[in-house]
Amino acid sequence: MAAVQLDALLTAEERALVRSAAHPRRIEPQLAQAGEAVPTGPGWIHERKLDGVRLHVHRDGEASRLVTRLGHDRAGTFPELLPALRALGSTDLVADAEVVALQGDRDSFGRLQRRLGGPGKPTAAARDVPVHVYLFDLLHLDGHDLRKLPVVTRKRVLRALSFVEPVRYTEHRDDDVATHLAEACAQGWEGLIAKRADGPYRSGRSPAWRKLKCQRTGRFVVGGWTAPQGTRAGVGALLVGMQSPEGLVYAGRVGTGIDDATLVALAEHLRRAEQPTSPFVVPPPERGPRWVVPHLVAEVRFSGWTEAGRLRHPSLLRLRPDLTVAAATGEDAGPPTPRVGG
Repeated sequence: MAAVQLDALLTAEERALVRSAAHPRRIEPQLAQAGEAVPTGPGWIHERKLDGVRLHVHRDGEASRLVTRLGHDRAGTFPELLPALRALGSTDLVADAEVVALQGDRDSFGRLQRRLGGPGKPTAAARDVPVHVYLFDLLHLDGHDLRKLPVVTRKRVLRALSFVEPVRYTEHRDDDVATHLAEACAQGWEGLIAKRADGPYRSGRSPAWRKLKCQRTGRFVVGGWTAPQGTRAGVGALLVGMQSPEGLVYAGRVGTGIDDATLVALAEHLRRAEQPTSPFVVPPPERGPRWVVPHLVAEVRFSGWTEAGRLRHPSLLRLRPDLTVAAATGEDAGPPTPRVGG
């Protein structure tokens, strides 16, 4: 592939921000802050928040490395990415990226986990779970450090590289962030990353990058609880499930979002309804669980579902004594098909 002509892609002002540099062995990644408020006004770009493994793609001569945030090389875990990375058109680059496993048009970290058993032995898993790598930033190219350039300029240069599957460019938008976030959530994305359009690349966590997550809510039946650990009082975590034709299907444990006073009161309430056997169709693999007559509905906020049908990042919003357990069928927008086994 033909090499990118960097000077032709930059204005004189932008060229002044670029300096000559040897290929860096490692660059500490820039990280996004969690954003409670959606940015408003001009000056922001926003792109899809992917749920995979964050890494830096290095092409240094004929060698390719996929370096994680902790400095580990994952090239042996994802060998099928290397030929496509060689086709990018440069033997000297560092790009910021995310490796994902797709299920339809949605990314699935549960599927990706099958590929993370260890480097050097991905052959069988590679056939079962194909992956893509999405490049979303360019930090170094052909002996030049690009990190002082605005992110929109770095992405312009990145877009000029030659992309072949399974390497993909991460598109961005610069219109209303709130509108894009609503669309992203409706499509089942994890959320967006909003970035200051004029921002340079700064290692470490920065308010110039903001993580805007799609939060889901659902109603679940409390079927048990675990004992508290350490200084925690009352309840360790609630074991919750959703109604299905087969019965109560386990959906996961909810241990955050509960204040101390509620924990104590909740423990007393649950003990009064304790029963010796599990109310779940398949008892969950929890250590030392205590079971309860299923009568209490919990409203839970969470980020998504694992491949095994478990809640991801659940947090208790409130208990709903005003609802019957028949109303607790999981996510309001429709949970995945409950998995009775496993």
